[in-house]
Amino acid sequence: MRFIAVSIFAVTAMFMVGCYHQEESSPRAEKSMQIISQSFRANQEMDQKFGAEHGNVSPSLAWSPTPIGTKTMALIVEDPDAPKSTPFVHWVIFNIDPKDQIEEGKVPNGSTQGINDAGQDGYHGPKPPSGTHHYHFRVYALNTRLNLAPGSTKDQVMRALKDHILADGEIVGLYTHR
Repeated sequence: MRFIAVSIFAVTAMFMVGCYHQEESSPRAEKSMQIISQSFRANQEMDQKFGAEHGNVSPSLAWSPTPIGTKTMALIVEDPDAPKSTPFVHWVIFNIDPKDQIEEGKVPNGSTQGINDAGQDGYHGPKPPSGTHHYHFRVYALNTRLNLAPGSTKDQVMRALKDHILADGEIVGLYTHR
């Protein structure tokens, strides 16, 4: 009987250590934020004015809640439906004040824009060659300010924020070639 009790204790202890280890080894926080836009509804068609050929206006974005300890926000916008081996990067912006929101057609004061896959700093609106594409707007709450220069690439930003993510969230908009 004593052997069974010791065995159950040992198995329970190993299970608890295993669970604790899994949580610590995760490079991302498990918290999520709600991302909304006054410019489009989640998983719905975006207006043509947001497209590269029809105004190239960046949509509004808001997020909540930001976790305690958030110093800055970062945003990556990608099109995974693009006809290339990796998603097309439409916007890289970081060091956004967490109290700010992104207003339609504006860049938050004090933020830094990276280079998109069109070779430009800033927002490059949707321009699918055909059909309907999905545009993923992923926002990250960070516990630090990123020490990166303007024009940094998505990969550089992702490497820099990797160990500093407190929470993240995403909204997807659709855009159809016309």
